[in-house]
Amino acid sequence: MEIRTTDTALLDWTGDALAIGIFEEALELQGDLAKLDEKLVGIIKELIEETEFKGSPNTTVVVRVGSGSPIRKIILVGLGKQDNLSLDSLRLAAAAVTRTAKQQKVKTLGISLPQFNDQPAATVQVITEGILLTLHIDNRFKSDPEDKGAKLEQVDLLGFLGQEAAINKAEQICDGVILARELVAAPANAVTPITLAETAEEIASQYSLSLEVLEQEQCDNLGMGAFLGVAKASDLPPKFIHLTYKPEGTPSRKLAIVGKGLTFDSGGLNIKGAGSGIETMKMDMGGAAATLGAAKAIAQLQPNVEVHFISAATENMISGHAMHPGDILKASNGKTIEVNNTDAEGRLTLADALVFAEKLEVDAIVDLATLTGACVTALGNDIGGMWSADESLISQFKTAAEAAGEKLWQMPIEEKYFEGMKSPIADMKNAGPRPGGAITATLFLKQFVKETPWVHLDIAGPVWTDKDNGVNNAGATGFPVRTLVNWVLGEA
Repeated sequence: MEIRTTDTALLDWTGDALAIGIFEEALELQGDLAKLDEKLVGIIKELIEETEFKGSPNTTVVVRVGSGSPIRKIILVGLGKQDNLSLDSLRLAAAAVTRTAKQQKVKTLGISLPQFNDQPAATVQVITEGILLTLHIDNRFKSDPEDKGAKLEQVDLLGFLGQEAAINKAEQICDGVILARELVAAPANAVTPITLAETAEEIASQYSLSLEVLEQEQCDNLGMGAFLGVAKASDLPPKFIHLTYKPEGTPSRKLAIVGKGLTFDSGGLNIKGAGSGIETMKMDMGGAAATLGAAKAIAQLQPNVEVHFISAATENMISGHAMHPGDILKASNGKTIEVNNTDAEGRLTLADALVFAEKLEVDAIVDLATLTGACVTALGNDIGGMWSADESLISQFKTAAEAAGEKLWQMPIEEKYFEGMKSPIADMKNAGPRPGGAITATLFLKQFVKETPWVHLDIAGPVWTDKDNGVNNAGATGFPVRTLVNWVLGEA
């Protein structure tokens, strides 16, 4: 499928379907749209009236044009109020158009959407993202994956001639999002610590990144007792993945992205019971998936920023070797941890990964993890939680997330709550009381970052959706790859 920019006028475009954005307050046709309606014998005005189309955000209506017309169908997409137009609303409008075009079995599509704030490149980028991410369907595990219907072959973005670089940038970012989606969506017998490391190897080989994969013995030599405590019960070896992108010359900044990489989480001896969603725990490596997805995108975009992509990958399983509730583990910074819940395992793997990341002397660290159900309870399925004591980092991530159309909400770091994490026989427990569980998880991680500016993202809700949602089809979303990429590019 090819996406092109063109200066072809609305009146002159020809193809299967022409999609036109309409604001709520612009239902009276004017300018070129009025001329097009006149050319089509009033069919657009009639469509608006008969369907009671209001221009509400992301709503679409379709009409077939009479025979002999150079356009087979007209699609109208609502843009909401003009004052509320944003890059994300254009991304979502493009997604809505793409879904409709696919349902209508359109092969060639023209899209006419307004430019946002004299930013043609940014406008083209988000429209392209909306198209590509909506078209992505993951049928890898079906015996007959072929889509028998007509497929979209060509999309023309009207009025944006010369913005090929923006299309290319969007394609590179979407490469990363789709990789993250496919890693999260794959079952635990397909994505394992071994295959995650192999995916990192593929990225390193394809884009000339450097890679080290620490095996169990090497992790043991580094004192990673928290990570290895989780890994003990699995028959599959743990893999500590460290993938590095370095630009030519002196980088403007050095950053680390650390993703939780639990390829399956049974809960350990505190096993997840019926109704716990244990069958969804293939998603518990959503942080690692987004980390590798960001690596794939950033390697292609080539910013002047050094970025370290890190994941301590393992399974949390049950066997005679499993860590017990009550065991004491020692992390690589010397901190001791009483395991009072083997199902609070992700933070144990992240502890050693954060210590490793800080030793790289980076300027900032972000960790991302499907860490707590408490965050989903607090913020729902669409919003990730964000914690940091560094207001500059918070500001950067708010800006990056807003541009990405991915929702993050700043949460409090309430130091008093760490009282519930204290252990009488070790430095801390790995789980606190039930109230404020996402906050106490953050306070646990905070013990493993000394001085480096650090932000923690709890993405347990938004990594998956049960229904089509914006640019996300039902299933894995690739959250928050676009935010991570924007953050890195914003520091270039």
